Amino acid sequence: MLDAQAIDPQNIQALSAAELGALFTQMRAHIDQQSRHIGEQRKRIDSQAQAIKWRDAKIENITFQLARFKAWKFGAKTERMNAEQRDIFEETCAADQASLEAQLAALQGAAAGGGAPEKDADKEANKQPRRQPKREALPEHLPRVEQRVEPEDTRCPTPECGQPMLRVGEDISERLDIIPAQFFVQRQIRGKWACKCCQLLVQEPAAPQVFDNALPTPGLQAHTVVSRFVDHIPYYRQEQANARAGVHTPRSTLAGWSGQTGAQLMPLYDAHRAFVLGSRVLHADETPISLLDPGAGKTKKAYMWAYARGAFEPDPGVVFDFCLGRGAKYPCEFLQGWTGTLVVDAYAGYDAALALDGRSTAYCLAHARRKFDELVKANASVVAAQAIQRIAWLYRIEADASPSLSISRRLLIFAGCKSLSALSSGLCGEM
Repeated sequence: MLDAQAIDPQNIQALSAAELGALFTQMRAHIDQQSRHIGEQRKRIDSQAQAIKWRDAKIENITFQLARFKAWKFGAKTERMNAEQRDIFEETCAADQASLEAQLAALQGAAAGGGAPEKDADKEANKQPRRQPKREALPEHLPRVEQRVEPEDTRCPTPECGQPMLRVGEDISERLDIIPAQFFVQRQIRGKWACKCCQLLVQEPAAPQVFDNALPTPGLQAHTVVSRFVDHIPYYRQEQANARAGVHTPRSTLAGWSGQTGAQLMPLYDAHRAFVLGSRVLHADETPISLLDPGAGKTKKAYMWAYARGAFEPDPGVVFDFCLGRGAKYPCEFLQGWTGTLVVDAYAGYDAALALDGRSTAYCLAHARRKFDELVKANASVVAAQAIQRIAWLYRIEADASPSLSISRRLLIFAGCKSLSALSSGLCGEM
């Protein structure tokens, strides 16, 4: 077989027809082999490009989810979860964050290949030293109980001297202390006064109580209710705490006190509900809470519905309605007889309550802004940044029309802003 690499180009003419045919066949086979090799290389390159593209999209998605989670957890007050929500979701959030960080580290490690150690070294080099925590000053409104500590003998301890010493200064340190709750018996002594001549007896009537002939005072009833429903201390723990003070209060007794207190507060609740529903603008929202279900041996989901007076009302007010579900029948029942504008999110449960005459809907702009804010923080959309800026302009207009101004003055501010309608229409058009 001829070796094409060994043939001198000047001697090609000396080759016979058979040799030229063999040389052509050899070169053709070599070209076909190279073409197949190039095709295989091209397929591998395309496959690797698709894998890199998928990995980059996965990294971008996980990075966005992690950034959104951190924004909820550590972001500004208006965009993060409150303390109660963090307590509810603490374990789940910690697991989700760890999972996202692990996935992100694995994908970034696979993408970086052998350069990961250098990247980690650069990260360690750029890491700033951790700030030492600084103790905050104790609140100024707390009363100060001074303890003077002076030497028993203020004469010089040197045997050769013994002269009285002069006070030249002092060191002051403050520590936080507490006086635990103490039980005491409230004795009401009502004197009796009699007139022997007129055979008349005078005595002041007993002070009114929440419950007649009840053992607890209103202060103890309020403490029990606040401990249970605000501080979330179960009755059996309150029973144990009271027992340490030498007072026997069975949990059934504490529960009875709370039930009686709640019944006495119903007229106040009804008055407050009427006050809130007296506003022509209401803000409504609902949040899930856990409800004990003794028959099932576990908890089930219930809902607390909140209704707040409009932001421009001179006197604010919020009323809560505890319900077993999230259906439309609950706001329909609570808002019975009310007419006005209801500010809500896009939850369909409010549709039935808004279907009546005299009611209108205003959707919450903060809910819409939150989605744009997540995209902006993840650098995922240029349009989202424009939306955030235009919403900020609307917020600036609302800030200028503060609730302290009269209605006519606020109307003049809105009417004088010629760009208000243009901003709103432009925002809707671009979105």
